[in-house]
Amino acid sequence: MANFPKMTIFFPMWNEEEYIERALSAGRELCEELIRMGEIDTYELLIIDDASTDSTPELADKFAAEDPRVRVVHHPVNRKLGGSMKTGFANSTGDIILYTDADLPFDMLEARKAVRLMRYYEADIVSAYRFDRTGEGYVRTVYSAFYNGLVRVLFGVKMRDINFAFKLCRGSLLREIELKSEGSFIDAELVIRARKTGKSVIQFGVDYFPRTRGISTLSSPAVIRKILREMFSLRRELRSLQG
Repeated sequence: MANFPKMTIFFPMWNEEEYIERALSAGRELCEELIRMGEIDTYELLIIDDASTDSTPELADKFAAEDPRVRVVHHPVNRKLGGSMKTGFANSTGDIILYTDADLPFDMLEARKAVRLMRYYEADIVSAYRFDRTGEGYVRTVYSAFYNGLVRVLFGVKMRDINFAFKLCRGSLLREIELKSEGSFIDAELVIRARKTGKSVIQFGVDYFPRTRGISTLSSPAVIRKILREMFSLRRELRSLQG
């Protein structure tokens, strides 16, 4: 019997026609390796199509028709990262759930170590951080340092790279906490709510591979404003609960 009966890997996708096939191939390779290692019995690959306007929806349906382990959920309207992650977690059936971006910002086989760490240390979340972020450029590196520092000051949660898209979670955890963010703050919200309810969160480092195709919007002024609004909304909520 495997250590975990089932794994879900889900990919939030908006206009990822250039990456979707590679992402699914990497997910299959990882899961088949974990089956051989005795870590999991079976798996599913879940695509959250966030109202893409390119060929992502058609490609996703095609791959799902070809492989019963691939499922697709289509958003009728664009809900950004937070909405896509909430849909992904809500539709995942695995005992362990890995979320990451379709552009594969790390070697997927690194998740073998994450699964092992989760088992060894009985963690609820294994969150990766990037060894070297200089490939993103100076501005985003500065943004990230400020953001992680702000999370530490406001919530007392010390993480090296809280918004990196490599989170391995126990399925049971997602049934115990309610995520509310619709924007990119959701990565931090997940870790903050887990920590505030006494769950175990551990970190480990991975090599980082920046996006080479498509467009990232994570540093846009609109995204940053939404992150700050949702950050302070969560802070008010947690302070009211303490009071």
